[in-house]
Amino acid sequence: QVQLVESGGGLVQAGGSLRLSCAASGSIFSLNVMGWYRQPPGRQRQLVATMTISGNTNYADSVKGRFTISRDNDKNTVYLQMNSLKPEDTDVYYCHARTYLLENTPLDYWGQGTQVTVSS
Repeated sequence: QVQLVESGGGLVQAGGSLRLSCAASGSIFSLNVMGWYRQPPGRQRQLVATMTISGNTNYADSVKGRFTISRDNDKNTVYLQMNSLKPEDTDVYYCHARTYLLENTPLDYWGQGTQVTVSS
């Protein structure tokens, strides 16, 4: 079992910055993908940014140029640097990690979520 613990959320004014961190612990073999999702009220979780273990990244169009994902594979930690924050970035942000079992079966893990609030 893998546990994901997020930190770094909070309240910030529009135009400000926050840095989210997510540390994985437990029975870690290989976290092929780590990343961040957010969930607006009443809606499904949406991809924010992901990074593979080899360093390939994927960003939502709405955050390109403002958010940067990075990871430290030795520490099993993923970060999300969020700059030029906008009120519409307000959401609960969830850390996600995926590993693959036999026959490429994906196994997903989620953090408990951290609130990001951007005031106008």
